[in-house]
Amino acid sequence: MGDVAVGARSGQGGEEPRGRSAGPGDPDAGHAAFSGDDGHAVEDGGVNEDGTRTDGQGPDGPEHGRQKKQQRSFWKELPILIGIALVLALLIKTFLVQAFSIPSDSMQDTLQRGDRVLVDKLTPWFGSEPERGEVVVFHDPDNWLAGEPTPDPNALQKALSFIGLMPSAEEKDLIKRVVGVGGDTVECKGTGPLKVNGKALDEPYVYPGNTPCSQDDQGGQFKVKVPEGHIWVMGDHRQNSRDSRYNTADKNQGFVPVDKVVGRAVVIAWPINRWTNLPVPDTFDQPGLNTQAQDAAALTVAPPVLALAGAVPFALWRRRRA
Repeated sequence: MGDVAVGARSGQGGEEPRGRSAGPGDPDAGHAAFSGDDGHAVEDGGVNEDGTRTDGQGPDGPEHGRQKKQQRSFWKELPILIGIALVLALLIKTFLVQAFSIPSDSMQDTLQRGDRVLVDKLTPWFGSEPERGEVVVFHDPDNWLAGEPTPDPNALQKALSFIGLMPSAEEKDLIKRVVGVGGDTVECKGTGPLKVNGKALDEPYVYPGNTPCSQDDQGGQFKVKVPEGHIWVMGDHRQNSRDSRYNTADKNQGFVPVDKVVGRAVVIAWPINRWTNLPVPDTFDQPGLNTQAQDAAALTVAPPVLALAGAVPFALWRRRRA
């Protein structure tokens, strides 16, 4: 008997052959094959001696070629991504937060030499001023750092510091605790306690073994009234801090102008085992610490701030409806 037919050609009552493979004697072998139910021919395209396809799709088909294109586009976009990252880092350092390195022992035990702190630079842009108890970084008001040794960073360190990827290389900055703001009367008698507006402060952050006030050195005994727009600052290591007490002969009489303040130190970021925030101690929240003028100023400022806070959501709601 002869071969059995498995199908008939179209128009003769049969079905188109599916997936017919070309035999060795087929003159069209290697050029076309039936694929799918519709019987359309798909070009094979062939393979070069080096294993690449003649149709340009690559050895693994169109997906492989698409991956190569994606890799090439990534490398082209990498410089743009780096540029955007650097710009963002610069903006963050300028307007939001900046790292500073602690070079001395004047804020022990709160801060140790070599600590890296992050300083909030955003809130001053909205009119916020330093408050009692905050640890702040400020520019040298009037040559407080005269005679102090200053490191000489290399060009790379300066560049990384400029964009905020390293602690500030600006060596004309200081870090102290605010103990008095505009209108306050700050006083030290004997070994303490330190008094603000007649209220004695309980200062657990003072360096162990130190007294809140220094009795045996010039400048340790004082009574000052802080002018508006200024602050009075002291280090937590009271017997090892050249702060407002010892700069009363400068042009600001030891007070630090508010516009010299860079921002508030909010967290110790490095080393990791010292990672912690820097809150305002409870001693500065005791009743009666504010003067009458400060309370009046707070009442004057509060309504506009609350009104603005309420107006913003309302304006956004109206805009969405429109």
